[in-house]
Amino acid sequence: MAWFCSGSTNRELVENLYREGLIKSERVKNAMLMVDRAHYAPSNPYSDSPQPIGYGATISAPHMHGHACEYLLEYLRPGARVLDIGSGSGYLTHVLARLITDPSAENPAADADGHVIGIDHIQELNDIAIRNMRKSDDGRKFLESGKVQFITADGRKGWPQGGPYDVIHVGAAAAELHETLVQQLKAPGRMFIPVENAAEEGGSGSMLSRLGLSGGQHIWVVDKRADGSVHKEKVLPVQYVPLTDAPKR
Repeated sequence: MAWFCSGSTNRELVENLYREGLIKSERVKNAMLMVDRAHYAPSNPYSDSPQPIGYGATISAPHMHGHACEYLLEYLRPGARVLDIGSGSGYLTHVLARLITDPSAENPAADADGHVIGIDHIQELNDIAIRNMRKSDDGRKFLESGKVQFITADGRKGWPQGGPYDVIHVGAAAAELHETLVQQLKAPGRMFIPVENAAEEGGSGSMLSRLGLSGGQHIWVVDKRADGSVHKEKVLPVQYVPLTDAPKR
């Protein structure tokens, strides 16, 4: 179904995803309508498929961005703090910023201290993400207000300086469910993370091995509840590029 949602414009793409139930919320639909994928995908921007953006990275298929926003939506309130790991082109970082901003506010900075931090270990991708966001008035306002920032660092370690986070989104497949990211979640807070289960086979000390799970990549939704307890749920089989070290120069 997802592969039949492509369009000739951003609006047609998003409307198709909404009609097919891959986007369920009006909030997510409206946020994606406000961020033109043509500013972020160098080719076939309105195809519902992943697209290469250089440096071994991709921009995920639009339906996966829709899924991520839907799973995280409960925690994407005005003023929320969000960490977008593996931010790549900057597309989802921009959509997340729209979701934590009151659309009736003239100044995006008005929503308390909420912000979205995009983190990638490749400086060139962060440079591209900033250029992409500057293609629209909306994106420029987010950058200039500090509502959106891009940091070059190892996303597997998170970015504690901007937390704790209501939401952590991970846009590349992790070798494990990194405990340091769970620690940077607020209580309550939620993380959406693809995990390479096969990498956990034989790793008796890892979190997933203790759960008795292995094989393939899956999206995990990790909730830190108000009392600090952590609940994990495996929700979707996926195929993401790996969350790895920065390439050697």
